[in-house]
Amino acid sequence: MKQPPPHGVAAPPHSVFEDVQGLLVGSLFVALAVLMFQQSLLLTGGTTGLAFLLHYALEWPLGWLMFAVNLPFYVFAWLALGPVFTLKTFAAVALLALWVQWLPLWLAFERLHPVLAAVLAGLLAGTGILILLRHHASLGGLGIMAVYLQKRLGWRAGVVQMACDALILLGALWLLPPLQVLLSLLGALALNMVIAVNHRSGRYMGV
Repeated sequence: MKQPPPHGVAAPPHSVFEDVQGLLVGSLFVALAVLMFQQSLLLTGGTTGLAFLLHYALEWPLGWLMFAVNLPFYVFAWLALGPVFTLKTFAAVALLALWVQWLPLWLAFERLHPVLAAVLAGLLAGTGILILLRHHASLGGLGIMAVYLQKRLGWRAGVVQMACDALILLGALWLLPPLQVLLSLLGALALNMVIAVNHRSGRYMGV
């Protein structure tokens, strides 16, 4: 078994193969979570949450909305976090958009309790985002700003993301019944718990 490097010694960079599988698997996990949210008429936070709001309001394709709402953030990401992070993030968001469009053609949940969907989807999305972060990528938008604030100010990315998610979910009250928004908040808490516990200064982050 491969041993981790000694404390204080930098880990070797990921290979191209490792990065490719990280982007594919991380985006797939998040897409599966999105499918659970969508089939339960829930939503999540971040720019994905904004895409959900537009999807529910306008009935436009969710995958392409996820891709489009992230476009304005790439200039900031390039300037603040560098071209490698930005290009990998662009690839991750593009993969997520494709997965979100394709998965409903191959997979459907005959029975999915909304409470279970909120928790499982939140945990799965958090794990997928954690994989992406450890391969020097994110899902764009507010995630980029959360990672930037963690690097520059030491603020935990999960805590920053949680605050932004709460604002987005509050804005969903004009589109969804309060119970669905409450369950969506439960999913967002599960998602951000995974990131806050496993992605912080002093631990392996890959960014």
